[in-house]
Amino acid sequence: MAAAAPPPPPTPAPSAPTGLPDSDSTPVGHPLFTRIRLATPLDIPHIHKLIHQMAIFEKLTHLFTATESSLASTLFKSPPFQSFTIFLLEVSAHPFEKDSSFHSQGFTPIERIFNLDHTLIDPEAETFKSGINSDVVVAGFVLFFPNFSTFLGKPGFYVEDLFVRECYRRKGLGKLLLSAVASQAVKMEYGRVEWVVLDWNVNAIKFYEEMGANVLPEWRICRLTGPALEAYRDAI
Repeated sequence: MAAAAPPPPPTPAPSAPTGLPDSDSTPVGHPLFTRIRLATPLDIPHIHKLIHQMAIFEKLTHLFTATESSLASTLFKSPPFQSFTIFLLEVSAHPFEKDSSFHSQGFTPIERIFNLDHTLIDPEAETFKSGINSDVVVAGFVLFFPNFSTFLGKPGFYVEDLFVRECYRRKGLGKLLLSAVASQAVKMEYGRVEWVVLDWNVNAIKFYEEMGANVLPEWRICRLTGPALEAYRDAI
């Protein structure tokens, strides 16, 4: 009797559909080196400029009153992930130098290589330059903080802002930022990640749905702000 054929090798378990390039990819064509790291108080000038650009994109500049001082007085007052947290997206045409100062507070910077078809021109590279004597440029950010789901009985993250500068869009960098937040939520055993999207931003809605997010049209945002909020100062 002939020996039985060995069983086929097991099928590898599918990985999470991040669609992100491997960090050890061999650069080809026009590589764009990217890094996601925790922002620090030194990044506030760049963060302020990014928020202003986001307000312009969302046609909401009439609501933009934040200043560098107001950001400095509010952000970075608690350890990362316990309150307002910002991941900063940096890009470079060259590999990043190792910087141990970024490897702290429970988060290791995420580095990826995106191989582009052509050289990317950033008209604001000097304005968003990160550091001295460096070609590292700030390309975007995501700001998020903990919330809580009573139904799940678990905390989660609420994403307040996700923004990538115009010349770096449609290259997978927004997905990289949002994936970093989702990955951190999983590591902390949180139950979900939530955010809102403008109803006219069909490209963003499609992008989020492709990432597996459920868009909930039956929910509405309720907000008290300005005089309507101040009216409650002596209400009780």
